[in-house]
Amino acid sequence: MKDGANIPDEMEVVEISEYGGPEVLKPARRTVAEPGHGDVLIRVAWAGVNRPDALQRAGNYAPPPGASDLPGLEVSGTVAAVGPGVDLEIGSEVCALTPGGGYAEYVVTPAAHCLPVPDGLDLKRAACLPETFFTVWTNVFQRGRLAAGERVLIHGGSSGIGTTAIQLAREFGARVFTTAGNAEKCRFCEELGAERAINYREEAFEDVLDEAGGAHLVLDMVGGDYIARNVKALADEGRLVQIAFLGGSKAELNFAPVMMRRLTITGSTLRPQSDAAKARIADALREQVWPLLSAGKVAPVMDSTFAFADAAKAHARMESSEHIGKIVLEVAGG
Repeated sequence: MKDGANIPDEMEVVEISEYGGPEVLKPARRTVAEPGHGDVLIRVAWAGVNRPDALQRAGNYAPPPGASDLPGLEVSGTVAAVGPGVDLEIGSEVCALTPGGGYAEYVVTPAAHCLPVPDGLDLKRAACLPETFFTVWTNVFQRGRLAAGERVLIHGGSSGIGTTAIQLAREFGARVFTTAGNAEKCRFCEELGAERAINYREEAFEDVLDEAGGAHLVLDMVGGDYIARNVKALADEGRLVQIAFLGGSKAELNFAPVMMRRLTITGSTLRPQSDAAKARIADALREQVWPLLSAGKVAPVMDSTFAFADAAKAHARMESSEHIGKIVLEVAGG
């Protein structure tokens, strides 16, 4: 290990003391791990808070084999040490996708999953990027094949995923439709670039899309009864990409329209994918999206920040669904 100065043997972390609500997140101390071949050790400044963290906390999203049992899938900070085969400079500021373990003062992650902090962004805002941008890029543009001029329906437009997807779809020339739960969130989504934000409490999104000619792509994290409604909202040869199941993973679906209208139903989760697959996503982001961030054409939307010791409050905020954009924990600041 090539190390920097002043790396302690132990660190402060926030761990899941038992499965349950936000109150089970507790401070603890853990040993600082050493980076292996191809890995870096990051001194964490800020850690992003995401839905998968809450699912893991509740006992519904187990870490993949070999991953840390600590929550936290994205961080920003400085490279504190590097393992063999890594050419990142110690002291470099990065944001990174992690396999887990982000709620800690130090975290190990593959160097290939690190990206530079875009020009004009500080470490706090950079911590908002990895989990959502990796997820949106691979599902909307790689798996969903969104093209300029197509209509895309993005559910949960005011979420971290939603605000990211709206901006990227807009920048790549798509016509953006989205759903949100109140008038304020709908206005925000339209200001961000959505052509039409649909208050799902007042309107049926499938009817709105049908009037517009149908969605070429639907990005959904709700599931449940939305699945059949999403199929109805699609244009012929449209694609439904499922990335989560906040409304349940089971649904009754008539597949005749899927066949007759040549629809595609697909989906993915990010965390279980191989290191190589995530590295390929990082490479694509570096080439095609990071220039947009550095130019200020796309930016993370931040809802709130919480002290590291207040991780439980951050989870409660996220699960209230009152937030717009991303929530981050201040581990060491910067």
